[in-house]
Amino acid sequence: MKALGEKLASLPGNVRGALWAACAMAAFGGMEAVIKAMGATMHPLQIAFFRCLFAFLFIAPIVLAMGGFARVATARFGAHLGRTLIGYAAMATGFLAITRLPLADAVALGYVRQLFLVVLAVAFLGETVRWRRWTATAVGFAGVVVMVRPGAGVLDPFAFVALASGFLVACVTVAVKRLAETESAEATVFWFGAIASVVSLGPALFVWRWPEPWEWGVVASLGVMGAFGQYFAMRAYRVADATAVEPVDYGRLILAAFFGVFVFGEAIDAYTVLGAAIIVASTLYITRREAKLAASARPR
Repeated sequence: MKALGEKLASLPGNVRGALWAACAMAAFGGMEAVIKAMGATMHPLQIAFFRCLFAFLFIAPIVLAMGGFARVATARFGAHLGRTLIGYAAMATGFLAITRLPLADAVALGYVRQLFLVVLAVAFLGETVRWRRWTATAVGFAGVVVMVRPGAGVLDPFAFVALASGFLVACVTVAVKRLAETESAEATVFWFGAIASVVSLGPALFVWRWPEPWEWGVVASLGVMGAFGQYFAMRAYRVADATAVEPVDYGRLILAAFFGVFVFGEAIDAYTVLGAAIIVASTLYITRREAKLAASARPR
């Protein structure tokens, strides 16, 4: 095990980041498949509560063992509360989309977060976005139009729920960037878990049913997979460039298509494939463009 760790440490940062990203992709992809399966008998709001609760129960002892409560002490509880409320809304709408849409559609539409983030970065982070990224953003939204096909008589209202989730995830990203100015990653993860476990309970009670004995293990696995996914993603971005991490995450689309077809018996049509390809291509371009601009802005 020690030899393996030394070999991994000797790899270039982008290679290690891609490996961490692959682990995150597998964790999140598995979590989405479990959410889809549980959605047949359990309301998404209750699933979201269990995801928050078990993730917190898994993460909290680890974070506190790293340095006690001093490790997560904060003077910005209000900022953590705001981030958590937006994050919970993103989670609840995302889970609703996963349980009501074909899995590949829900995952693909979730990637619009990168497109919304371009707009929010201008509005709230004061970033300058030039015509290339604006064009890529417009092309990405054109891919959304291809997928949802307004006017074709097959418009699914839950597609807009998935888009709302993507927008909220982009808002969370902006909030986390602002929190990162003073807060550690451990504090951000800890307070999200603590607050979200309380916030998500209220809506869950309105649709509550007691899980069957075997379901407890399944819903607990959601929290564990979510916690590991977050940890792996943070490790990936810590050691690698976004251009090495982001493409790996799109493997979730392949997992979603696989689970959708072979586990849930869903069909994938040409509009889904074309629209998803457009969204992925545009968001990858935006990621590469932002990385290039950030590199050119660094002092030499």
